Amino acid sequence: MASKSLERKLAILSDAAKYDASCASSGSTRRDSRDGKSLGSNEGSGICHAYAPDGRCISLLKILMTNFCIYDCSYCINRVSSNVTRARFSVDEVVRLTIEFYRRNYIEGLFLSSGIIRSPDATMLEMVRIARKLRNEENFRGYIHLKTIPDAAPELIAEAGLLADRLSINVELPTDASVKQYAPEKNPGQIRKAMADVRLRKDGSRDRSHTGKRPPRFAPAGQSTQMIVGADGASDTTILHQSTRLYSSYRLKRVYYSAFSPIPDSSANLPLISPPLQREHRLYQADWLLRFYGFDLDEITSVTPDGNLDLEIDPKLAWALAHRGLFPIDVNRDSREMLLRVPGFGVKTVGRILSTRRHRNLRYEDVSRMGAAMKKARAFITAGGWTPGGMTDSADLRARFTPPPQQLTLL
Repeated sequence: MASKSLERKLAILSDAAKYDASCASSGSTRRDSRDGKSLGSNEGSGICHAYAPDGRCISLLKILMTNFCIYDCSYCINRVSSNVTRARFSVDEVVRLTIEFYRRNYIEGLFLSSGIIRSPDATMLEMVRIARKLRNEENFRGYIHLKTIPDAAPELIAEAGLLADRLSINVELPTDASVKQYAPEKNPGQIRKAMADVRLRKDGSRDRSHTGKRPPRFAPAGQSTQMIVGADGASDTTILHQSTRLYSSYRLKRVYYSAFSPIPDSSANLPLISPPLQREHRLYQADWLLRFYGFDLDEITSVTPDGNLDLEIDPKLAWALAHRGLFPIDVNRDSREMLLRVPGFGVKTVGRILSTRRHRNLRYEDVSRMGAAMKKARAFITAGGWTPGGMTDSADLRARFTPPPQQLTLL
């Protein structure tokens, strides 16, 4: 078989990496190359774009080291039984691509994942060699995110954490039963153990010795995980409950939800809750409400009878419509906790409201200038010169926010 060109490998393995959710460099150690001896930076704004929690957009070279895999996970396009075109980068090829793309100002860092080749240890060793060569031989100071393999030797994951900014270990599916059914070669207990080891090593890297010396930083941007949604029939309540537990147990920076789409040659008869991308979007919104807006899981998931999020409207709006008796909220008097529950109000908007109302009474126009989405918020607030009247309790309020029906065609 003729060997593939580097460009052909890049086309195959960058496309294969689209199923891995990427994250940005926010939260990592500040490094740059202003000393003239090193290359790259993990700061600034940006051939994948990722958004940091603070809103910065950065660009990453996002690839698989290989899409060959010895596992046969039913939901994965790169499983061993899948009929896809395969390719594999060498260590030197990944290093060369990263450096050349950086020199052309295409990227700020590397997001590297891989299928399992030969064994978890063999695969993890090659990924570590890539990071080691970038850091120690090329003096690369840009951002590196490694998707680590939970079955790999702990010492390999330990070295990966000293070289990479962020590590991630996929939990795969929302429940242990689903992992055993659809990814029988993977062990949920081992996945959790590896995630716990990363947390312990990161916590340990903060402790100074008796001499006051701090140990080397370990995964300074933390760890994250990815969960396939829609492949096993788990409800959104189950998914968000698992996410809440993961955040608490492992101090994750982020849980990434990856919408499952049917694989053309799949014979596993996996269930599909449609539409997958809209469901993924709603889960991210609910995740945000749980982490930053003071919502409880039961509040978000009790709005619908089946434990799934409303796909037509965002979860905060769905909650507000189900609790109209708590509205309208007075922007000049009510608490931060209640302001955060107003549809169309974000954390920054609420902060501006609280800061400004100390000095003067806020009018409708003032709130609008603070960044609020007034098309949503206007039915749920009162302000100087504005009251929603009967709008809050109107029967057609939900219809104002849902997309109009579309005429189906027979052709």
